[in-house]
Amino acid sequence: MSTEPLSIEALCAGLDIPERVQRFEDIPGGKVVFGPGKLETLGVEAAALKAKRILIVTDPGLARTSAVDRAASLLRNGGMAVVIFDQVRENPTTTDVARCVAAAKEGEVDLIVGLGGGSSMDTAKGANFILTNGGEMKDYWGVNKATKPMLPLIAVPTTSGTGSECQSFALIADAETHAKMACGDTKAAARVSILDPELTLTMPAAVTAHTGIDAMAHALETAVCKKADEVSFAYSRAGWQLLDSAFRTVMSEPGNLVARAKMQLGAAFAGTAIENSMLGIAHSCANPLTANYSIVHGQAVGTMLPHVIDFNAQNEKVATVYASLFEGSLTGQMREHLRVAAMDKSLSDLGVDKGILAKLGEEASTQWTAQFNPVDVDASSLRKVYEGAF
Repeated sequence: MSTEPLSIEALCAGLDIPERVQRFEDIPGGKVVFGPGKLETLGVEAAALKAKRILIVTDPGLARTSAVDRAASLLRNGGMAVVIFDQVRENPTTTDVARCVAAAKEGEVDLIVGLGGGSSMDTAKGANFILTNGGEMKDYWGVNKATKPMLPLIAVPTTSGTGSECQSFALIADAETHAKMACGDTKAAARVSILDPELTLTMPAAVTAHTGIDAMAHALETAVCKKADEVSFAYSRAGWQLLDSAFRTVMSEPGNLVARAKMQLGAAFAGTAIENSMLGIAHSCANPLTANYSIVHGQAVGTMLPHVIDFNAQNEKVATVYASLFEGSLTGQMREHLRVAAMDKSLSDLGVDKGILAKLGEEASTQWTAQFNPVDVDASSLRKVYEGAF
């Protein structure tokens, strides 16, 4: 199969996406390699970084597929030793990071490959902080707190969701307090991100749905948050256009490589938008739902997003931005995406107790992203958003 039709330029044709966006000029790391079959470049990219001993960080499910074996073989064929840590869990904690660090130390590695979804890449980045700079994850909560160089990272996403491959942040939960710590440092960003849409073909339908909805939330929240600017908005808009155009197709035709490529590229654009701006209360409200009810992140964000759109659209400036992204009802469009994904569920449907909404509002108000929402919020207003979603 020719890869030319699935180039970035071809996928962005007719969408008025600036060249700087297509070239990922505003990522914090090195470069993005995009296209079907591009996993094959892994060995070459690692060799270019002068790597000798490599740690692959991935999850148990992916370890049962051929992707991990292929990645390891490509590296070994290049003369490199490979250690595999395949115990990444969803929503990684400081415990997961500690286990990954132990594997890295034992292997005496000099490069890390994050292979999988956002959890794998977050764990890889988190381990990199501790391995190179010592201390605990909480020491790096915030921005650019690492004082020593970090190991080079190659990010290879197998989902189309977080866009972590284009970000300098690791999102790690404290194993005891459950507080989610956003630890960002430009040194932690991937030196190379390899986006191979063929790797996403094996995603289960539920994972495709949850990650796709999450990626759309990233595009829409970054577009209107307080930190949004001309640069970040260009990535938000590009991400939304690709994701919105491909989501229903990828749900009905999971083997459609063009739709898979659009989703992966759109998620990466939205991830770059996060790096250059921030999120809002759809994510602030989602995190307490996951913490209290173990609701999958994508579902939690998806349930809240239509209500957050309506809440924020009370602001005329925000409403204007929404209108520039979609002609018609953006809330209605998101509900249709949720319906197609079998995710159009209320909080009641998800088993949330109405009596806990005030508590959820309190917890959501303390989340990092709440302060960047375009409309100011407090515990009371967030409780009302939850009530709307109930």
